[in-house]
Amino acid sequence: MTNPLAQLAENGVSIWLDDLSRSRIVSGGLKDLIASRSVSGVTTNPTIFAGALAKGEGYQAQVAELASAGASATEAIFEITTKDVADACDIFADVYHSSAGFDGRVSIEVEPGLAFDAAGTIAQAKELFAKVNRENVMIKIPATKEGLAAITAVIAEGISVNVTLIFSLARYREVIAAYIEGVKQAQAKGLDLSKIHSVASFFVSRVDTEIDKQLESVGHPELKSQAALANARLAYEVFEQEFASADWSELAAAGANVQRPLMASTGVKDPNLPDTLYVTELVAPQLVNTMPEKTMEAVFDHGVVPNASITNNYENAREVLAAVAAAGVSLDQATDLLEKEGVDKFIVSWNELVQTVSTALEGAK
Repeated sequence: MTNPLAQLAENGVSIWLDDLSRSRIVSGGLKDLIASRSVSGVTTNPTIFAGALAKGEGYQAQVAELASAGASATEAIFEITTKDVADACDIFADVYHSSAGFDGRVSIEVEPGLAFDAAGTIAQAKELFAKVNRENVMIKIPATKEGLAAITAVIAEGISVNVTLIFSLARYREVIAAYIEGVKQAQAKGLDLSKIHSVASFFVSRVDTEIDKQLESVGHPELKSQAALANARLAYEVFEQEFASADWSELAAAGANVQRPLMASTGVKDPNLPDTLYVTELVAPQLVNTMPEKTMEAVFDHGVVPNASITNNYENAREVLAAVAAAGVSLDQATDLLEKEGVDKFIVSWNELVQTVSTALEGAK
């Protein structure tokens, strides 16, 4: 009998694990997830690496080596994280080739402090890509206003990009436009468009956390826990619309790949909600869902997977967002706040990561 995660994959959803650590790599646990949990990719961020390095599992030898070489904390982070990502890329190499590059992807993020620095983001994206030196790596760039220019420039270099921290439909359209412009520039340079891939990471649960708080304050708790799914479903409609244009079809004919929508932040924050909500209610072809392990295991254990749960819910999604607006809650203001908070949270995690590595380097001397 097919398990729920395999059913998700059969229905067109790629399952990417939102976690990476050296212990996962060396134990063989990450490789096992490909067969046992239908995992076809991995995403990372500063919070994930901060957690992995704080535990210290498997990093001691490399930290000692870096300490003896006199590496700074940021230099050590660069060496440690790119090694983990390169090793994970190797584990997913078969998946990458068998999926023609759509899956088997491992993402690594530029430093969050560069979120409002396009030139710095472009430079570090190139540096990370060169260091990992694997075709199936994706460089994560946040979807800030400044990030949009960086997305175009990095795609134009033939580097695959995971655009992160997307909360609003308006910003998502800008992200797609930035990707398409990058593909056009890559084409003008004579690059092989079939090798360039991108995903656009649309954040889900954080939208409910913020909107639900505001709905409570204005006396409309009956509308809670609906906005995030509505917003995410309409994001998929944007994906369908933007990649059905005549402009895009010319690039597709030249070998270009669509930028796939990725549902991120799919772990449920409200304990009163079903723990599989942001997975089973977001099923559609060409979608990626990046899950923390706890969510992935919940889906494996008791998820009920429909054939589709996005495209047949567009009208309902519009009604939900209209009701939220009528209640006096601004989705636009909420998503603007969430973008700022998202960058801030990653900066905090980055600083924690620097402190953890600084302490480890000091202890290894």
